[in-house]
Formats: sequence, C-alpha cells, structure tokens
Amino acid sequence: MRRIPLVGLPSDRKQIGLHPFQVVGEKYLRAVVDGAGCLPLVIPSLSPPLDLRETLGQLDGLLLTGAYSNIEPHHYSDEPSYPGNQHDPARDATTLGIVPLAIEMRVPVLAICRGFQEVVVALGGTLHQKVHDVPGLDDHREDTDDPLGVQYAPSHAVDLAEGGLLAGIAGAREAMVNSLHGQGLRTLGRGLVVEATARDGLVEAVRLDALERSEDPGPFLLAVQWHPEWRVTENPFYLGIFQAFAAACRERASQRP
Repeated sequence: MRRIPLVGLPSDRKQIGLHPFQVVGEKYLRAVVDGAGCLPLVIPSLSPPLDLRETLGQLDGLLLTGAYSNIEPHHYSDEPSYPGNQHDPARDATTLGIVPLAIEMRVPVLAICRGFQEVVVALGGTLHQKVHDVPGLDDHREDTDDPLGVQYAPSHAVDLAEGGLLAGIAGAREAMVNSLHGQGLRTLGRGLVVEATARDGLVEAVRLDALERSEDPGPFLLAVQWHPEWRVTENPFYLGIFQAFAAACRERASQRP
C-alpha cells in the first residue's frame, strides 16, 4: 500500500508577546498539500538544533520556505549586518546544517526565497545583502503597500537554462515570476549550477549538479528565488515545480521502509 510522502518544513522562531513561537506560513503548507500531494510536517528550529540526521531519516522531502528574516551575514562574509535587518539564528542553525545532510542522505529538497539563499550559503556561496544597492542590478523587492495579489503577481521574466530542469517544466526558455526579495546570490555554492537568471543578470534559480566522479545525477535539489507556492494550483509553471519535487519525494517514499 503506497503511503503519502512526508515533507519537513523548518520553522521560523518568532517572538510573540513574551514567548517564542515556532511558525510556518500556511501558504507553504497548502502548497505541499495541494501542489505536491504530500503531508507537511513542521521541523522546529531550536537552539541547539534537533538531531537533524535522525529527523531527515523520517522524511521523504524537505521544503525550505521564505521568511521575513535573513541569514546572518557572518555565515558567508565578514560584512556587518545592516541596521534593521531581521535575523533568526535558530533557523540558521537548523537550515544551514540540514542542507548538506539532505544531499548526503538523498532527501529531495525544494527551496524558496530565503530557502534559496540557505542552500547557497550552506554550500559555501555568498549573498548580496541589498541587491538594490548593487550597480547594474534591479530592485527585486515588492511594494509592501500593494495588496498581496499584486505583490505576488508575475513581475519580471527569467531566462531558463537550456536543457535544465525548469526549462523542461516550463516547456520554454523563459518564464514570468514574482519578485519579493531584497537579498540575492553573489557567488554559487559547491555543486550548484544555474537554472534561471533575471534580465539584469541576477541568478534566480539553481539546482544540484551530478555527483562528482559518478554518472549518478544526484538527489533532487532545486532552489528558486521567487515564490511558486503562491496560488500554486493556478499557475502551471509553479505547479510543475511542486509536481517535480513531489515525484522525487514519492520515489524516496517508495524506497524507504
């Protein structure tokens, strides 16, 4: 009897009143259910973190979500953090440790926005703290005064790598995506290849390349800077991303006791 794949989502540690809470955006949970047909399970971001190897051993997939916080810059550079930059050290401790472990254990990974940046940093890459201050790059932030439907509407095109996973999903060499991020990729992490690039040259999606010294294509790992979870069933490209992730999760579920 086939069982539903289990997908873990590391939470954000958020102070609400006098107490810290572990929270995950409902839109990500719904996307795992509606877009991937999997069961979402929250992985609490605690300090010190849980036994991540044992945690991953119970899962068929890992979804790294977006968040209002940013990775603390000491994880990828010697730059100080800018005033007002929101951080979540407990989430950093969980996600930066879980990415390489997921690759080692062959747990499929889909990473979104902050999750994209976590994959990059966990594998040795670096980030721009403020993309909009980098000469030649556009402002990729949303207008927070707009209604959500406008903030998450497609806002710019990305060029998809020829022969890449995303080009196969889209059935085209370009796609329109939303844009709600202030930070972005500066240098690639180990084993990552570019899947999509914005017209200003900013890398907007990466995947894990084939494992070294092997014809094995390696575990599924796709990271995108945009938000495909938004109304996932209404956008064929976004839905295709979650369905590709789901296929990898089902494959793992079929092989796991």
